[in-house]
Amino acid sequence: MSRRLGALLATSALAIGSLLIGPAASAAPGVTATFAKTQDWGSGFEGKFTVANGGPTAISSWRIEFDLPAGTSLGSYWDALVTRTGDHYVATNRDYNGAVAVGASASFGFVGTGSGAPLNCTVNGAPCTGGGSGDTTAPSVPGGLRVTGTTGNSVSLAWTASTDNVGVTAYDVYRGASVATTVTGTTATVTGLTPSTAYTFTVRARDAASNTSGPSNQVSATTQPGVTPPGGRGAPYLFLGWGNPPAPATIMNATGVKWFTMAFVLSSGGCNPAWDGNRSLTGGIDAQAIQQIRAAGGDVVPSFGGWSGNKLGPNCATPQALAGAYQQVINAYGLKAIDIDIENTDEFENAVVQDRILEALKIVKQNNPGIQTIVTFGTTTTGPNSWGNRLIERAAAIGANIDVFTIMPFDFGSSNIGTDTINAATGLKNKLKTTFGWSDAEAFRHVGISGMNGLSDQREVTTTQTWTQLRDWSKANGLSRFAFWAVNRDRGGCDGQVASNCSGIPQADWEFTRITAGF
Repeated sequence: MSRRLGALLATSALAIGSLLIGPAASAAPGVTATFAKTQDWGSGFEGKFTVANGGPTAISSWRIEFDLPAGTSLGSYWDALVTRTGDHYVATNRDYNGAVAVGASASFGFVGTGSGAPLNCTVNGAPCTGGGSGDTTAPSVPGGLRVTGTTGNSVSLAWTASTDNVGVTAYDVYRGASVATTVTGTTATVTGLTPSTAYTFTVRARDAASNTSGPSNQVSATTQPGVTPPGGRGAPYLFLGWGNPPAPATIMNATGVKWFTMAFVLSSGGCNPAWDGNRSLTGGIDAQAIQQIRAAGGDVVPSFGGWSGNKLGPNCATPQALAGAYQQVINAYGLKAIDIDIENTDEFENAVVQDRILEALKIVKQNNPGIQTIVTFGTTTTGPNSWGNRLIERAAAIGANIDVFTIMPFDFGSSNIGTDTINAATGLKNKLKTTFGWSDAEAFRHVGISGMNGLSDQREVTTTQTWTQLRDWSKANGLSRFAFWAVNRDRGGCDGQVASNCSGIPQADWEFTRITAGF
């Protein structure tokens, strides 16, 4: 039995040659378009174009054209309309960000695969550097760079503007020798940092002709220690009804893992919760495993739902009844967190049941101060699909106060699990950012990843090396959850097979769990 039997096919976020765009924006002197990679993880990146108006008159629209080199392509994007012909891209403003006053700016971002950067850039028909005005004088050096705040994953900075600020169109903020972010004002927050880590920063001013000043004074900052959320950060799934389940204390001793996501709480008939729909909440193997885990210094996150089985969401008639079923499990074990694994057409692709689950979780949060609520659902290679977007939007609309939105980046049409997982998680971050109004760092703190070790049902391959890279990327960007399906499968010995008790790839036993324990 596999966790998910159906595929969530990836949908392209990029309309190829089919997007209608308005009249071409006219060239205007002093208008520039500056590109910066706001995040870079080697196999892909998050990029940002900033249109700055350093000219004498306001503009009412903008149009950026650029090429991407072979091996680099654009995936999901936001705050622009984008078309593509081969390796050539055209980005035009949305209805809300086309007007750019003198001295103002607008921006759009995208997720790219590969390691290249835009080439042959034009804005409103003129070079992105400002049309070759003949200006070769660099702006003066910005001064007074200072640290104004830190979190576990970010550093906020401020500085004094260049003295010829009227000609400055952007400030490049350097982390060490690399540009970390580009802004048009005199403050910036660098995100995606690692807790308890020292960094150095400088700032350079840039004008419409791309003349760049010397570096400002250098400042150092150390990010704050990371805070472990109540539901644990690295918590792989353990299913006691399937796949030759190992003794959890044995796994804890071998790997250092402390938390497990226990699967699955289902309906034993009506709105009555039971493990796998048939094992009692008390006195059985599941309760005994939880006692063993806690005796070894760990804890658990029970997971409700999954791909198959008779689930509580469709069986409980009201949000209040469903919240009551969740509460029975919370009371049985004195829980700090619960995971609602919302999948398939009976829960995920059912608007009524989606709403019922979210309303029930809102009630659970009100009745259990401090409990962490997690929802886990499928994804495309660029982020949530329409049902995932609806789930997030409804959670915001009703004030469900969900702590972590976790995607399952497998069985989703992937050709490269590492790259596609990062792109999908970044797409989720961007959806949370726009829906809730969060910063990048805050949005990432509400993101989780739950992968599938070894071979997925669609025979996508996640190696231990890829899982290590994903763990390190998730830590660096401050994600709150890192899990996989399942500890039962975290063994070698069945190369090339999709099985319940081994991963299907060559590996040392419990290696995925050992990697996850380091999150």
